[in-house]
Amino acid sequence: MSTIVPPPSQPEETRSPLQTLLENPLAHDGFVFVQAEAMHSLLPGLTQWDQFAASWNDLGVDLYMADGGRYRRRRYATFSLSGETISRKPHQPHYQSRDYNTLNGGIERWFEPFLPETATSPALEAILRLVCRVATDLTPPARRPGSWHAETHQFRIEAQSDKPGHPTPEGLHRDGVDWVCVIMIRRENVACGETSIHDLNRQLVGSFTLTQPLDTAFVNDNRVYHGVTPVEPNDPTRPGWRDVLVVTLRHE
Repeated sequence: MSTIVPPPSQPEETRSPLQTLLENPLAHDGFVFVQAEAMHSLLPGLTQWDQFAASWNDLGVDLYMADGGRYRRRRYATFSLSGETISRKPHQPHYQSRDYNTLNGGIERWFEPFLPETATSPALEAILRLVCRVATDLTPPARRPGSWHAETHQFRIEAQSDKPGHPTPEGLHRDGVDWVCVIMIRRENVACGETSIHDLNRQLVGSFTLTQPLDTAFVNDNRVYHGVTPVEPNDPTRPGWRDVLVVTLRHE
């Protein structure tokens, strides 16, 4: 379990935007919701966003849904993050124990890999560098790993008039990692999808809805649970979907 570095005690005027907007509230509360405008300021190296976001149009159906649903599409890739180095790992299955995922856990799930152009996208690189820096900054030096094991998931949750899409079909949960980052890519013709954050006693401590591209949630998985309500189409005659990128980090 990670120990968290307490927020710095320096005067607010000397703190960086990263500390003020992201690291301090994350260290204090165990989670933070950063709106798109602020995220743009924290990702100065973000380029080729449109091409990156378009890759969500080429995801495979998740065939491992124990509830029988076919409303989730995804791709998956893993990386090793160390300082300035980002190295993609050989393709591997995604595994969660049933302690953390009572619906789909306990088995190796082989999802289609990220396309090469997605895995090497400047947008993804900028995001991974930011997540790595935040995780490293908020982990005490004695507990910082030599490298982080990063799992990246492209998710599309589809909503139909008679079949809502479930972003977190396992319900309120933790992922069994150290840090979780969820970034909105695009919402199309969907309502709801509210994220709720709960403490370890499962008491509600916060809620928000990712709506704009780059709206982002950072979560300390050791301190809080999170879940997202189902999404439904605003216009039942048209398809609707919710696209997000999820990045998780744990000690390698």
